[in-house]
Amino acid sequence: MKIDFNKIEEKVTENFKGGEGEMRANMFFDGTNRIMKALLVPGASIGMHCHETSSEIIYILSGTGKAIYEGKEIALAAGDCHYCKKGFEHSLINCGTEALVFFAVVPEH
Repeated sequence: MKIDFNKIEEKVTENFKGGEGEMRANMFFDGTNRIMKALLVPGASIGMHCHETSSEIIYILSGTGKAIYEGKEIALAAGDCHYCKKGFEHSLINCGTEALVFFAVVPEH
């Protein structure tokens, strides 16, 4: 199966999960798994949230930012992968001057 994010409508969300600023995402959802290409504008964040029923894999495509996970800040840049295990909480922050573009997968277990 091929997922063409260019053919999926981009949705703009303000203050996603209680974060700051704007997130733009092209999201595929098949009823079980969420697969998305998204970006956080400079200064934007995804608020701290818990993955009670799923994990999340975030691969950074471009830009710089940080994740907060298990109480620690983790610097992220293009080529880095952040993994949030089921039952844990995290947030993602664009602390750079360019868009933080990432690919994310949230598989429901």
